[in-house]
Amino acid sequence: MAADKRVSNHYLVSDSYYVENRDINMADDAENKGHSAADLAAMIARASEQTAGGKSGLPPVDRWNPPFCGDIDMEIKADGTWFYMGTPIGRAPLVRLFSTVLRKDEDGKTYLVTPVEKVGIRILDAHFVAVEMSVGEHQGQPLLIFRTNVGDVVEAGPEHPLRFVIEGEHQQLKPYLTVRGRLEALVSRAVTYDLLARGEVMNVEGDAMFAIRSGDAVFPVMKASDLEQFGL
Repeated sequence: MAADKRVSNHYLVSDSYYVENRDINMADDAENKGHSAADLAAMIARASEQTAGGKSGLPPVDRWNPPFCGDIDMEIKADGTWFYMGTPIGRAPLVRLFSTVLRKDEDGKTYLVTPVEKVGIRILDAHFVAVEMSVGEHQGQPLLIFRTNVGDVVEAGPEHPLRFVIEGEHQQLKPYLTVRGRLEALVSRAVTYDLLARGEVMNVEGDAMFAIRSGDAVFPVMKASDLEQFGL
């Protein structure tokens, strides 16, 4: 698989579907929440115009420079669930649609971006969750391929690095994968076990490190001397 290939089957969302059904979607997802729900429905319609007709690829959000229109009451929970005004957005195609117009800017904030507007949303941990990992091969080396909860398929490597964070009272080890731009996926706990099982001790810049290899890239996890502390 070539680097930076993403599955686009989930991306085949028609403009007419969302325009014709947005009232039903909003009734399900935000119930009767008045003008704010109508505003979001309008944004759905505008975003869907960028994904109409089964176009492959993703909208060029990095090239858009629309005005900032304020924050909206939307957040992505740590488990990857999207909420709008306190209500889970239960429709997977709708979540996928919004995920394609996500952008994290240099100010550290995440926005939904269309050519005509930019609105801020809250991220409790990561933008996505990596829910599956498979292992391919690249020039004789194992190549780690991840699928996110919104359908992106990403090969870990120099353009899509893995980073590891140890945090919390219980020193939880959390891997993150760069998906696109500054957007990251938290690797799910089940996938983390499979990922760490592929780790090995190797020399990284003169230090003995427990690290993960994917293709030509090596991603340090921790010092080899800390392995016993984490039961690895």
